Amino acid sequence: MNTSFAHWMADVQARTEAALDRALPAAGIAPERLHDAMRYAVLGGGKRVRPLLVHAAGLLSGATPEHLDRAACAVEMIHAYSLVHDDMPCMDNDVLRRGKPTVHVQYDEATALLVGDALQTQAFLHLAEAPVCDDPMRQIGMLRLLAQASGSRGMAGGQAIDLDSVGSQLSLAELEFMHIHKTGALIRAALLLGVQCGRALPETELDNLDHVGKVIGLLFQVVDDILDTEADTATLGKTAGKDAAHDKPTYVSLLGVVRARELAGELCQDALDRLARFGDSAHRLCELTRFIVQRQF
Repeated sequence: MNTSFAHWMADVQARTEAALDRALPAAGIAPERLHDAMRYAVLGGGKRVRPLLVHAAGLLSGATPEHLDRAACAVEMIHAYSLVHDDMPCMDNDVLRRGKPTVHVQYDEATALLVGDALQTQAFLHLAEAPVCDDPMRQIGMLRLLAQASGSRGMAGGQAIDLDSVGSQLSLAELEFMHIHKTGALIRAALLLGVQCGRALPETELDNLDHVGKVIGLLFQVVDDILDTEADTATLGKTAGKDAAHDKPTYVSLLGVVRARELAGELCQDALDRLARFGDSAHRLCELTRFIVQRQF
């Protein structure tokens, strides 16, 4: 990781943390316990990959950092809600997330359920309550995009397929379909929301960026599956080896570690080749793609 990219990433992560702190209700506002738990779930942890993608994509269209902060917060709140629900006993039943007890462990199951519900609606409120681009109709489209990426045809649908697949042997095409929705939909949305915060781009460029988002989403999941097999709990900040323990189909269980690593390299190159069409404005997205494939947590 070069120094320039490391500084840019740290700056976006710090901006996002501050913006999320402002976007979430204060813990002292009633209902205090719910608001405290929402802040516990969102603040002080995570790589902020989706906000990084929002900001990197915004460079393609000259978007302002302030507009990108708002879109980044909306995506990250949806992501955080999904983690809270995913960790609950009725889903993956995990006790550790981002190096600390999961929300249902720290608080209780009912509070965790409400935290997820409240974060989801807070995301749409935050994206809707102030301008994030110069075209109100485009902003409505951004709300629609985030809703589609979050719902039954996106992330939630992918999670449903994941639950139904426990103990099953999926084909590579079936595994890809699941993760295009479960992981990839929100990552694709992060890229498209970021670029929509700036000047309007031609449809062909948006389609190209959507393909990049799809590829990066799959890349992220392949690397995640490898790390779940090889990294330890302290490094990951979540329970290592839980996919194998739950008998979930993964890229590693289907392809083996060596082929999964090869696939990650192929996906990375596909994304970089597509991003080359955008020229110098895509340099942060290229660096971020390389970071995703090389990450250790």
